[in-house]
Amino acid sequence: MTIHTLEHFIDGKYRKTDGGDLFELISPVTGKVHAISPNATQEDVDIAYISAKKASKTWGKTTPAVRQKALLDLANAIEDNLERLVNAQSIETGQLKHMIAQEEVKASADHIRFFAGAARCLEGKSTGEYLEGFSSSIRREPLGVVGQVAPWNYPFMMAVWKIAPALAAGNTVVLKPSDTTPTSSLILAEIAAPFFPQGTFNVVLGKAEAGSRVVSHLTPALVSITGSVRAGLQVAASAASNLAKAHLELGGKAPVVVFADTNISKAIESIATAAFFNAGQDCTAAARILVESSIYDEFTDGLIDYTKKNIKCGTPDDTHALYGALNNKNQLNQVQGFLQRLPSHANIVLGGNPIESAGFYFEPTIVTGLQQQDEMIQTEIFGPIITIQSFQTDDEALEKANDVEYGLASSVWTQNHSRALRFSRDLDFGTVWINAHIPLVAEMPHGGFKKSGYGKDLSSYGLEEYMRIKHVMSAYET
Repeated sequence: MTIHTLEHFIDGKYRKTDGGDLFELISPVTGKVHAISPNATQEDVDIAYISAKKASKTWGKTTPAVRQKALLDLANAIEDNLERLVNAQSIETGQLKHMIAQEEVKASADHIRFFAGAARCLEGKSTGEYLEGFSSSIRREPLGVVGQVAPWNYPFMMAVWKIAPALAAGNTVVLKPSDTTPTSSLILAEIAAPFFPQGTFNVVLGKAEAGSRVVSHLTPALVSITGSVRAGLQVAASAASNLAKAHLELGGKAPVVVFADTNISKAIESIATAAFFNAGQDCTAAARILVESSIYDEFTDGLIDYTKKNIKCGTPDDTHALYGALNNKNQLNQVQGFLQRLPSHANIVLGGNPIESAGFYFEPTIVTGLQQQDEMIQTEIFGPIITIQSFQTDDEALEKANDVEYGLASSVWTQNHSRALRFSRDLDFGTVWINAHIPLVAEMPHGGFKKSGYGKDLSSYGLEEYMRIKHVMSAYET
């Protein structure tokens, strides 16, 4: 394999770093170096923001129809570059190629098409005479320049979730992808360049310090991150110091509440898939299961049996596997650390070990016997691990479900319509699925409560995050 050195993408072209250090990118498939990346200096970030600020004077004044056309062209170009994107990302993430193609690249093209249309369907308070002798109207305007940081678990799709509403609203972007998975974001910027004014979409590479330079810069009117709670707190503090808006999509610890009246076999199949998909590296993963005590043994035995027979970990070309490698060595160590610190009252009833390989692969794992305040119940694991607890009453289920610092997503499994509605009201999470877990659509918002952050991705609410509202009041007589 040829080891190539990556470059930033600034002002519509690739650009070498201005004196920054370089670091190696390790493929989780092989455990070997596959590329070299620059670590953006302050000067690199400054140049990117200068470029974005210049472009905003043009892009920010385009009509919604012009923005729609550019975004639709980008969506088509993404599909034309599907194979290139899939191959590049699979090396960096260890994800399955068929999953990247369907769940990231094709889905992202659809998300861009949604925002292309949403740009032409802005809503607001109707123009009217709210004070005698005056006419009032609302203008929705772009914020200007935004700074964004994307994660490594779905690197292409998360980059699209960031840039699509920002560009649709008329903003320009400086994006910093994860230091372990930058290539698909670079390809995205490269194929977008012909459709947008030069400097509209810029990508700077680097580690955490590069991300800090992006979000602490004085230029952006909004900074956005998808990442850990710790990283989100740092971004919020940086934004507050500059009085910039912050958009935070942080961690999760989704409760999956299973009642005795559900279709157990269908629930097991759906929940296992939603838990182990992408090696559990998903903030909404169905990894914290709460089962009504009367079916606890039946459900647990059924889940173990289903996982043994049907949940397979594989390399990127394996079309029969559900998930691939963990993203990096640190993540593999983190997953192992949770199990090594497991309290004596808990039991590993399935899996629990890395898969012998040069890469970073881990068995599907199920843990029982945990208590509510144990680390594995309270802390996001981000790996292929399911925990199972029991409950006896609806109130106990709700109390355990809500008793975490996160508030991103949840699900309830029951045939009782009234109970489902009650839980959808009382679960303290930004998304509640009923008899399902993990599907998302562009038309509906995604975002959390509590320490899962604030602000919405997807939907018209996601577009509004990237706009400001101006009141224009005009006197009839002068």
